[in-house]
Amino acid sequence: MLKMSPEVHPSRQNHEPMIWIPAGTFLMGSEKFYREEWPVHSVEVNGFWIDKYEVTNEDFAQFVTATGYVTLAERPPRAEDYPGAKPEMLVPGSLVFRKRDRPVDLNNWMNWWQWVAGADWKHPEGPQSDLDGRIRHPVVHIAYEDAQAYCTWAGKQLPTEAEWEFAARGGLEGKIFTWGDEHCPNGKPMANTWQGEFPWQNLLLDGYEGTSPVGVFPSNGYGLFDMAGNVWEWTSDWYAPHHAGEPGKSCCSGMSLHDLEKRSVDPNMLNIHIPRKVLKGGSHLCAPNYCLRYRPAARSPQMIDSSMSHLGFRCVDREDG
Repeated sequence: MLKMSPEVHPSRQNHEPMIWIPAGTFLMGSEKFYREEWPVHSVEVNGFWIDKYEVTNEDFAQFVTATGYVTLAERPPRAEDYPGAKPEMLVPGSLVFRKRDRPVDLNNWMNWWQWVAGADWKHPEGPQSDLDGRIRHPVVHIAYEDAQAYCTWAGKQLPTEAEWEFAARGGLEGKIFTWGDEHCPNGKPMANTWQGEFPWQNLLLDGYEGTSPVGVFPSNGYGLFDMAGNVWEWTSDWYAPHHAGEPGKSCCSGMSLHDLEKRSVDPNMLNIHIPRKVLKGGSHLCAPNYCLRYRPAARSPQMIDSSMSHLGFRCVDREDG
């Protein structure tokens, strides 16, 4: 694997380091896997700093202590935002993964996701759970506005989809994974993902049933950790069902905010007009039989009001290097 000497952000050396990603041009997307990754196109990216690790529970706790911030999952939803929702559902909570004991219909995500009252970043599986032993795990149950609030407090931003993918590739052009083309080099899992048949059989070849502490799997060529698996990561880009294919442009260049929000709603849920942002990186729940999305080119839509037990983020800083 290509390895480069990372340049560490001087203001982060004693806490959570950031890595400088030099400006460059790369081929974004893939035409070998899912349609939403099409077409492969050339994109130019300016240099930027990016967090070496996903934002951890320790990091987020410092933010909450300093600001008193309350995440979206900790607030009761507004009835007008969810027409037809049962009153008992309009309480603070979030979506939690529930492993099954047998094969299920993979076309219905409700077979393994359960909305749990009282689930939030401090209680990842629900009110009876806590962060004991998980202080260095990535923070989860983070909605888009929560990630934005943290970035603002930290003096950073969320990455664009192109910045995230460029950084995740680690200098490897056109490779399937952040480490190359081989799924498990020498039989060694390179990321925290699901091994076995999702969502009922996890062989635990990587040693983790759920999230893992940041930094325990090998870094990519830029010295970044967990750019594949562990938790999905928010980006700042609105979701569109494919790339535009115009060199140097994102899928939504030149569109108004209104058009972007309208374009990024879920056509299967037209009664709920909640726009979606792009997620990158996959998570510990991604498996080849269902979601081979722990690849740099992979992308997924996520409603901006959603928080889930495998959803986190990392930040960028666009100061000059």
